[in-house]
Amino acid sequence: MTKALESGADAVLLDLEDSVPIAAKAEARSLVAKVIDGVSALGSTRAGPAVFVRVNAAASGLLEDDLAAVVRPGLEAIFLPKVESVSEVQDTAFGLERLEAAKGMTGGAVEIVLMIESALGVYRCFDLINASPRVATTCIGVARDGDLQTDLGCGWSIEGTELLYARSKVLLDTRAAGKAWPLDGVFSDLGDEEGLVKDSKLSARLGYVGRTVIHPKQIGPVRQAYAVPEAEVAYYQQVVTEFEAVEKTGAAAAITVNGRLVDYAMYQRAKRVLELAKLDR
Repeated sequence: MTKALESGADAVLLDLEDSVPIAAKAEARSLVAKVIDGVSALGSTRAGPAVFVRVNAAASGLLEDDLAAVVRPGLEAIFLPKVESVSEVQDTAFGLERLEAAKGMTGGAVEIVLMIESALGVYRCFDLINASPRVATTCIGVARDGDLQTDLGCGWSIEGTELLYARSKVLLDTRAAGKAWPLDGVFSDLGDEEGLVKDSKLSARLGYVGRTVIHPKQIGPVRQAYAVPEAEVAYYQQVVTEFEAVEKTGAAAAITVNGRLVDYAMYQRAKRVLELAKLDR
């Protein structure tokens, strides 16, 4: 966990769920709590990644103990796995509210990221997001042989055809709910960097802004795959500059840039891409 905090990732997701044996759950909670306390002790002088925790699913019977252990200053969000019902989200949000108050934290300090990992989760995604204001975004589980693939009964390929609908549905629901940071899940083959990049580029084209990774060596390739290409940055900067220049004159509501039509819709798209590109730098 200490090495992860020094990895250069945007955030570190400490795990209490599938990577931890049942018999080691209590020890894992204690270790994660110590790491969070260490991060919190650095205060405003700290410049490292955000700290998240993947807790156990509500249906596991372990979630209450997880939250009691890790909700403390320094924790920015929990990833709630295998979520399928509005009541799971609302009960989790209530638990966070109660624990924040008990520990003197600002109300709403800990956000929730919904992990969509089942057919029912995909189907209900929009309602799940809107179940609580604490829900910051979603993270779809697309790992090969993972929970979602198993539940759907589908195959898996690097072309992504089999999971394309689920990925698109979760992306659409997340955006429709007004959330700006839809996240893709892990690519589990550590030895296949080419596949990682190809899959991440597909994810980026669909509209995802990043993904979870399972090893520091995946950070660089993933960051590059999601980055806005320099040629696109240059084009969209030109769109913004030329459109705003014409708009000030009141002469037109549409222009052409490099032979392409640009109206207000394209202008807004250009500004959004440029905002995203700033995050890559």
